Amino acid sequence: MDILWLNQNDVKSVLSMPSAMDVVEKAFKQHGLKKVQMPPKTYLYFDKHNGDLRTMPSFLETQDITGVKIVNVHPDNLKIGLPTVMALVVLNSTKTGAPITIMDGTYLTDIRTGAAGGVAAKYFARPDSKVIGMVGAGNQARTQLLALAQVFDIEQVRITSKVVSHYKEFEKEMEGIVDCELIKTPGVEEVCNCDILVTTTPVRSQVVKSEWVQEGTHISAIGADAKGKQELDSQLLRRAKIVVDDIVQAAHSGEVNVPLLTGVISNEDIYCELGEDIAGIKPGRKSDEEITIFDSTGLAIQDLATANLVYEKAVKRGIGSRLEMF
Repeated sequence: MDILWLNQNDVKSVLSMPSAMDVVEKAFKQHGLKKVQMPPKTYLYFDKHNGDLRTMPSFLETQDITGVKIVNVHPDNLKIGLPTVMALVVLNSTKTGAPITIMDGTYLTDIRTGAAGGVAAKYFARPDSKVIGMVGAGNQARTQLLALAQVFDIEQVRITSKVVSHYKEFEKEMEGIVDCELIKTPGVEEVCNCDILVTTTPVRSQVVKSEWVQEGTHISAIGADAKGKQELDSQLLRRAKIVVDDIVQAAHSGEVNVPLLTGVISNEDIYCELGEDIAGIKPGRKSDEEITIFDSTGLAIQDLATANLVYEKAVKRGIGSRLEMF
């Protein structure tokens, strides 16, 4: 028996944002219809090294896709030239349990997270949104913008980043991909003057104040993905319609985890899971004045739906290396 190994270049060669958005949206719909098995991600914390390791298993019952992603988050890797997030995805046969493919999940994670932000904005942002505000200019900011560009006619992107080199790299790469004006702003307050606000920072303190956000804004809160992390003013969540990818996981490690713990909001203040809206169970935006927030923690179903897409395309094109298991 052999296993198909796909490195990052293999994954990049077959994975596009439009195709990722399609399978991610379908996976969220299945989640909304309760047709997936997905325990919350588990964490191992390495306090001495300012990092953690996470495991993310799931089973998409309708598509018969199962497996697990193993992913780390180590912010200090920037100092030694390594990615802060690295991942590996394993797909298994539901018939025998045998692994059928192992692939790099680092690029895949960036793409599927961007895809989720784009899908959420498709359902909850104002359709005429043209100005994007971005807090943070790393890899995740790029894929978020790439996904939004699939849905909206973007005219301007306002960006702020503490790391000057990140902005320069962002500008250099995105200028050739998105046809819009890129503007570096001096701070977060100026960025918040937008239609869609995207936050992709690793901070553990609030960087977006409630009074800076105008009515009608849609926010993709991407950075908070572990206990204690928070990017948005807790009072802002009290003004907004809150949509999460998964309630159990978000309550533990998403943007809502701190406001829930401190009692600023309760579970009843969470409007719905994204999949419930996609499945037609809950209506989306009801007016142009609503502030909507998508709390993205990253779900295993996103990874496995995207990994299955990569696997099928790789097999069709004869890409990858075969590894003997026995």
